[in-house]
Amino acid sequence: MSFDESQIERYARHIILQEVGGPGQAKLLASSVLVVGAGGLGSPLLLYLAAAGVGRLGIVDDDRVSLSNLQRQVIHNNDALGTAKVDSAERAIAAINPDVEVVTHKERLTAENAMDLVSAYDVVADGSDNFATRFLVNDACYLAQRTLVSAAILRFDGQLSTFKAHAGEGHPCYRCIFREPPPPGLIPSCAEGGILGAIAGSMGSLQTTEVLKELLGIGDSLSGTLIIYDALSATFRNVRVKPDPSCPLCGENPTITDLTSHNASARESCAVT
Repeated sequence: MSFDESQIERYARHIILQEVGGPGQAKLLASSVLVVGAGGLGSPLLLYLAAAGVGRLGIVDDDRVSLSNLQRQVIHNNDALGTAKVDSAERAIAAINPDVEVVTHKERLTAENAMDLVSAYDVVADGSDNFATRFLVNDACYLAQRTLVSAAILRFDGQLSTFKAHAGEGHPCYRCIFREPPPPGLIPSCAEGGILGAIAGSMGSLQTTEVLKELLGIGDSLSGTLIIYDALSATFRNVRVKPDPSCPLCGENPTITDLTSHNASARESCAVT
């Protein structure tokens, strides 16, 4: 792939990186990422993926922009209040980088549409805020053999990992760490527990870096490692995670072979963090 003069200038800081260079930038421009949720995590994800020149970005979200979102969902602004988040995000991306194609999916991620959506992209980045969606995304990515980069945030804390159990031995899936969703009400949502807005930017930026590493095939993958961030103590903890032989999805005797076990009529929004 050849670059025009504006692209050479736009991506100059990537191109001079030995690990990226012209071939790596061309790879990014030919790549696609599905971002689940245009909320707190999805905002920095989409902005930095667009700035990096990822050629096609899909956005799944059925929510609308509200005033309470603006404390952390920096891809939206006051002018977008009341509009669909996917439309607001699309406008922001177009203002950053005209090289990027944006595909908006103004809908919830469900058992009915998850496989088609996930299969249409190279890598999936989960920025949802509820366990139902996280488990659905994980299961769909494993069944579709797509790499998942997943993050979660609450109050002053964040978690991040990459899941690609389809790649074979040594790679766990999300269910290898968290077997099933916790009982309702056990863990508060962001609306109930609160969140320091900048945490979304911190974790979303780290999540974007891992997505770019997976697309480029550089560095050490986070697969098999769970990062736990405590903002109040300014500490990161890396926890090694092994595949679980008894995992119902990727284990030796899987019981989850499709998405029929997911409640397709769940009313949780896919991303309002």
